[in-house]
Amino acid sequence: MRNDDIIKQRDKIKERMSRIKNKIVVMSGKGGVGKSTVAVNLALSFNLKGYKVGLLDADITGYSVPKLLNLSSEKLYNTDEGILPAETTMGIKVASAGFLTESEETPIIWRGPLKASLIKEFLSSIIWGDLDYLIIDLPPGTGDEPLSIAQDIPDISGAVIVTIPSDLSQRVVRRAVNFARLLNMRIIGIIENMSGFVCPHCGARVDIFNSGGGEKIAKDLNVPLLGKIPLDPRVAESGDNGIPFILAHKDSEVSKSFMEIVEKIEDFLKGGK
Repeated sequence: MRNDDIIKQRDKIKERMSRIKNKIVVMSGKGGVGKSTVAVNLALSFNLKGYKVGLLDADITGYSVPKLLNLSSEKLYNTDEGILPAETTMGIKVASAGFLTESEETPIIWRGPLKASLIKEFLSSIIWGDLDYLIIDLPPGTGDEPLSIAQDIPDISGAVIVTIPSDLSQRVVRRAVNFARLLNMRIIGIIENMSGFVCPHCGARVDIFNSGGGEKIAKDLNVPLLGKIPLDPRVAESGDNGIPFILAHKDSEVSKSFMEIVEKIEDFLKGGK
């Protein structure tokens, strides 16, 4: 790409992002912690509160957002003004590399520069419009996609870091926190996912993993603990069916936890404690 084109793309990203009030990245130090499920349900939680929301699936080779939102058959379309994102029935605008493949089973086999190029294209060309929140689902770790997002978005509002109550996850999540700090991203807080099993029938709670891990790492790293999301087998079932959990089970403990977390994120972004 020529220097003039690079400058034009950078200016276009700045213009698109200037119409979005809050840009929140959702990241984790490792895979298997339910980060994408958290990102999707956070987007829906903000939407349920009346906000205009977008969701960017920045996990280029491991995309899962289309499946979680039952949008696997959607495609992106070019117009004179840019690329039209997919959209949920609730009006959430969504962009994902999954919309560019022939099927869910088609792998994307790309090296770093191609991933970074697609992220720039999503940021500069997707017609996001005026949004209150853009939730950005990053892949696990601190590689190409997280670095591209951190460098390309001029004013990220902050990072939400997802962990589970296991010793390994707590150790690895420190890398994500340090990554965000090195790149001058504010850390909104940590979410402990799969935090104890709550029986959907009787309401009894059982700590399947170690308990207290979220509080410990939040205290050690001096970052807020946004909340604990209970382990509920219906979450996986909802994801497999493409029906977001928070819509299918609005009165569950999991859904209540998400809404409480959203309120804490709101307070943080407003300057609250």
